[in-house]
Amino acid sequence: MKVFVRKDWRSVVVEVICWLYFGLFVYAAFDKLFQFDKFVVNMGQSGMLTPYASVLGWAVPAVEIVLALVLVLNWYRLLGLYMAFSLMTMFTTYIFIVRYVMDNELCGFGTAIEKLGWGGHFVLNIFFVQ
Repeated sequence: MKVFVRKDWRSVVVEVICWLYFGLFVYAAFDKLFQFDKFVVNMGQSGMLTPYASVLGWAVPAVEIVLALVLVLNWYRLLGLYMAFSLMTMFTTYIFIVRYVMDNELCGFGTAIEKLGWGGHFVLNIFFVQ
């Protein structure tokens, strides 16, 4: 006899959100690592990140990978969701500053996301912050 565990709609929504974040963060991290030199150079050209580019080049993908793993472990899921919200808020703020405050638009975001342009990237981040 099979036993079916019925999940309420809230837990299904949380599960979907966590797996969407997982996919986003794993893709973004490995894309940055596979194009590491380009990522670091682009960050170095951004005035506010120049002094930290070499450290952030390793730190950002590492945080994204750890965060992706935290999101799929049920014990730490709530912490992971808060961390994902915080990280996406920081990324979105960075995009906003680069897009609307700085003179030059530089970024080291992923290959597929790069095709969206600044406006599309900003909308994608707002979607994930929601």
